[in-house]
Amino acid sequence: MAKTKTEYTEDSIRSLDWREHIRLRPGMYIGKLGDGSGQDDGIYVLVKEIIDNSIDEHMMGNGNVIDISISDNKVEVRDYGRGIPLGKVIDCVSKINTGGKYDSGAFQKSVGLNGVGTKAVNALSSYFRVQSIRDGRTKVAEFEKGVLINDHKETKCDQKNGTLMSFIPDDTIFKHFRFIPEYLEDQLWNYAFLNAGLTINYNGKKYYSQNGLLDLLKRKTDEESLRYPIIHLKGHDIEIALTHANQYGEEYYSFVNGQYTTQGGTHLAALKEAVVKTVREFFKKDFDASDIRASIVGAIAVRVQEPVFESQTKTKLGSINAGPDGPAIRTWVNEFVKKELDNYLHKNSAVADALLKRILQSERERKDIAGIKKLANERAKKANLHNKKLRDCRFHFDELNNEKRHDSTLFITEGDSASGSITKSRNVELQAVFSLRGKPLNCFGLTKKIVYENEEFNLLQHALNIEDGLENLRYNRIVIATDADVDGMHIRLLMLTFFLQFFPDLVRNGHLFILETPLFRVRNKKETIYCYSEEEKRAAIKKLGGKPEITRFKGLGEISPDEFGAFIGEDIRLEPILLQKETSIQKLLNYYMGKNTPERQQFIIENLKVEKDLVESDEKDALRKEASVMEI
Repeated sequence: MAKTKTEYTEDSIRSLDWREHIRLRPGMYIGKLGDGSGQDDGIYVLVKEIIDNSIDEHMMGNGNVIDISISDNKVEVRDYGRGIPLGKVIDCVSKINTGGKYDSGAFQKSVGLNGVGTKAVNALSSYFRVQSIRDGRTKVAEFEKGVLINDHKETKCDQKNGTLMSFIPDDTIFKHFRFIPEYLEDQLWNYAFLNAGLTINYNGKKYYSQNGLLDLLKRKTDEESLRYPIIHLKGHDIEIALTHANQYGEEYYSFVNGQYTTQGGTHLAALKEAVVKTVREFFKKDFDASDIRASIVGAIAVRVQEPVFESQTKTKLGSINAGPDGPAIRTWVNEFVKKELDNYLHKNSAVADALLKRILQSERERKDIAGIKKLANERAKKANLHNKKLRDCRFHFDELNNEKRHDSTLFITEGDSASGSITKSRNVELQAVFSLRGKPLNCFGLTKKIVYENEEFNLLQHALNIEDGLENLRYNRIVIATDADVDGMHIRLLMLTFFLQFFPDLVRNGHLFILETPLFRVRNKKETIYCYSEEEKRAAIKKLGGKPEITRFKGLGEISPDEFGAFIGEDIRLEPILLQKETSIQKLLNYYMGKNTPERQQFIIENLKVEKDLVESDEKDALRKEASVMEI
């Protein structure tokens, strides 16, 4: 049968208006979509785009308070800047390439330069409202999915100058979305750290910082584990904070004009290079760069005119100059670090001594595992030719020009039956599967040497490509997929221990998740409902009525591939692994994975419930509900 050719005529050419283009290709404007389970999901980018405008106002000296409220998926941001000129309120939120940031006199060193951000939020929201208050008068406009629905007339107003924007993300684009408070708090703290003197009020909580990046590192680290006090260096348009901890890997936070550049860029590369060069010159010894940077925790913030980012989401800084007539940013950062860090080390000999000890310790550890590392890498290369544990996918997170990269996922499963179900139902373009053989080793308290000695850990490390850091991570989401029984929970804990012990930055950067799978299937001849809790099961039984068939899933292998496809597709439920500010990884692992401490024994005794207790509890709840209904 001959192939039918598609005709290419004048009718094939389409012109999309700004709203249609954003909604058709949202990834070009906000990166990945997601449901809010990842910290770089689109709904957080929408929040950021609106707040960025208020931050730029603050940077220009207009307003030092921003009020934010988020409830029932509705976001409201109120600043006290100059307010949008009333005659341009609608244009500023609905016409591409319209804004005040093209005028470098009105906005210097701002993040939003191309006038796209607010328009993207407008187009991708089921409801969007903008209000500007300016010199005793106000103007309001309302939109639905970018379409103007209410153009209110200018009226008198006695409120303070500024702008109020509110929106509800469109749930046809951000399916089943939810805001995770911890992600929002991290986002807002970053704004506070980078803007000394700015107060952000969010849902009744105040975010404020006096010491910038010094406060950021204090929040991100366990001060007890630091090898020396945080070094804090400030200059004109540049700020740096750094220290060394006892963790594995490197950990960095980089910012440009208040924008968190999660993928780094030229400024971060320059910082890494400059620290190595300065330390070598200070100690007059040619240390290996990896020994100097091992266990480092650092942050850099720069402010430059007309920054060039590698995408609209502004997560990576391109190659630019520090100013219109200034040096290349790499030279600028190098010169600043060389002068200021060298001066600091000369003035603080105790810090210099502690730094030297940390470098020498890293050198010993590196040499200690050099032999086994070489052998393990050779084995891993051979295994990669035919790695039975890994069923790979086509697209990966390290393919920077691929818009599908954010959805690349690796499922870590237990046993052949579970991995078989996922393998048969997965999306082969974006979902890979790594199969564990039984329970992995409890690696708590062991050195990184075990990662190379243990074949399973070594193969997993190579599958993820994280041996030398996260720069070349192959999957954006690493999902632990285990049964919801005691053995499955234990395997889950053992894998969490592995990542927290040796690759904590993988967890801190929001790449690790737990797959939630249904516990029950409730169905009749007309409808099937999958339930993830007892409460959902009771609701399903009530909805279907009669006596529906109830199936309890004890393991992933019991779920057929056809059914499994629904649980790892668009409706996938992922629970992110989050590290709280007050969480000490060492204390956390010691409590759960160390020797049986009295504290843990007491916790188990106090919280132990047998199945009879759980059944009785459910029955009591049901009886209470029946009694309350009868009383009514």
